[in-house]
Amino acid sequence: MGFVPSPDGSSSPSAPAPAAAAGPPSPAAGPKAVGPKAMGPKAVDKETTAGVLFGIAAYGLWGLLPLYFFVLMPAGAVEIVANRVVWSLLFCALLITVTRAWSALAQALRNRAVFGSLALAALLIAVNWLTYTYGVTTGQAVEASLGYFINPLVSVLLGVFVLKEKLRPLQWAAVGIGFVAVGVLTYSYGKLPWIALTLAFSFGLYGFVKKRVGPRVDAVTSLSVETMVLAPFTAATMIFLAATGTDTLTTQGPGHFWLLVASGVITAVPLLFFGASARRLPMTTIGLLQYCAPVLQFIIALVVFREAMTVDRWIGFGVVWLALAVLTADMLGTARRNSVAKRAKRGT
Repeated sequence: MGFVPSPDGSSSPSAPAPAAAAGPPSPAAGPKAVGPKAMGPKAVDKETTAGVLFGIAAYGLWGLLPLYFFVLMPAGAVEIVANRVVWSLLFCALLITVTRAWSALAQALRNRAVFGSLALAALLIAVNWLTYTYGVTTGQAVEASLGYFINPLVSVLLGVFVLKEKLRPLQWAAVGIGFVAVGVLTYSYGKLPWIALTLAFSFGLYGFVKKRVGPRVDAVTSLSVETMVLAPFTAATMIFLAATGTDTLTTQGPGHFWLLVASGVITAVPLLFFGASARRLPMTTIGLLQYCAPVLQFIIALVVFREAMTVDRWIGFGVVWLALAVLTADMLGTARRNSVAKRAKRGT
């Protein structure tokens, strides 16, 4: 698949490698090529290091989201998501004003294909956010983390059924192992792990839709359009909760109020970090970094929330991790072969 969605809902197509990484200058360049050649590796290393740090920051913040939702209690999933959308829209408006990007937003709104894709993406990410927040706030954070572990396998399936891609043998093996894992976990939970499956498929479909939009919209514009689509519904939800006396925004003290308002910043900042990372790193590295978020979520669920993990659930998660290991091995092997092929092509 040509995209790596993130747990917050963003996605990015693979970025081209920096020109400095394309290889040494030709002998015809003469002595003048010595300076840039010497500086090239340093520039690449600096960009790569920055990309990795931005990626770790993005996925690390997404991995810590369960702690944020936990301190927002007694707010429920619906109220948290409603506030997240409304305050994200206001924060994005501030960012667009500072960066003078209103023309880009207007262009995205006028383009029917772009707007339609982002409207569909908004509905998918709303389902994803609601499901994830519900899972965390109802003591099911372990299963919620499982959804993001399964997501790469869902992306592979979408490649087969939607894009008609042909899977390599290791990819087929990973998908098969993933089905076994779902069976084991279904037996363990006594039901389908619907939270995990809803998260994985909504997130996978969201990434697919965002891929179709491609590079035509930047991260802030994309988030702005998506929150604009959802804002009327979420604003109405906030008004309804306030009218019925079931909201917590103004009833739990100033600390709780500002924590909910901060959801706009907490949503947008990791997205900006992710965008900065995706511009600097190859897809292989981004694909490996994405595991940071569910690993952190899983650890928090066990260590902080003290959620139970039975033996059969450990087995189920172990099978999932085996599938991801196979998928990662295939990804790294393919990237290595492609790199060798490109170097050979440049050498001819």
